[in-house]
This record gives sequence, C-alpha cells and structure tokens, in this order.
Amino acid sequence: MTPPVTTSAPITPLTPTLQRVAQHLANGCASQEIAAKTGLSAVTVRQYIRDIRASLHCPPRCKPPVIVHRLFTTQQVASPTADRPAPKLSPEQRLLLRAVAEHSDTRDIAVAAKLAPADQRAALDQLLADTGAQDTTELVVLAHGWQLLPAEQAAHATRNGASQ
Repeated sequence: MTPPVTTSAPITPLTPTLQRVAQHLANGCASQEIAAKTGLSAVTVRQYIRDIRASLHCPPRCKPPVIVHRLFTTQQVASPTADRPAPKLSPEQRLLLRAVAEHSDTRDIAVAAKLAPADQRAALDQLLADTGAQDTTELVVLAHGWQLLPAEQAAHATRNGASQ
C-alpha cells in the first residue's frame, strides 16, 4: 500500500503573497519564471513554494504536479478552464494521471498506477503525447481543466485518508 501524500489536517489558507505565487505554479510556471514575472528573487520564490507545501501539508520534497493538484483540490487557486476538449483516455491512463497528481516518487507513481516500474516512463510519455502536455505539471493543470481530477473527489479521498 502506498502512503498518503498529504495529511487530512485542515489546510492553512494561503496569504495573498503566497496565493500569487501559487497561481503562477498553477499556470505551470517554474520557480525561475515566477521570479522573473513577480520581481522576487529566486531564493524568495523557493521559500514561498516551501511555505505553500507546508500550508497544504504536502511532503517537503514533493514535485510541482503534486503541489498544483493540491492547490486545485483545496480550492486555494482557481481551477483552470479547458482550452480544448479532453482526449479519450483509457482507464489505465486515468489511473496513471491520478498517480502523477498525487505522488512524487517514481516508484510510488508506478505502484499507484499499477505499472511495472520499467514500464512507467513509456506509459507516461504516451499519456503526455495523448494529452498534448509538455510535462507532468501541465498534464495536471489540463486534467483539472477537463475535470478529470475533480476537486470534490480528491478532497473526499483526502478526508478518508485514501491515496489512490
């Protein structure tokens, strides 16, 4: 069984400054891009991202797709709107999508997606190609826009301690 990515403790609302940085994360920006767009130093942006992780009760080293997913599921930032129709994904691809949104470690992703670790990269590459996403963060953003990872479902799973 894979350990939960987040705890069921109440989420600390983000300050306006952290919300601005979180919105840039949710738009798919990396820390350097956020620094350039906001005029903040890269060091400050990295600290703010650590603060966002802590507020969301995410593990200290979780990856941006997990943070972005959590931002959407806890409604700390506005959910995106889809700019194109959702692709037809197989049940296995939907499982992989959810695993990428909820786990950072490649082994945990493989276990949650019910894939052999050796097959995970190829399956993820195919999922990225099928969705038109450039990376896993954009994949999670698109999935929320297509309502493939609805906030209510993820929030319910978190409340019940599930990590599917």
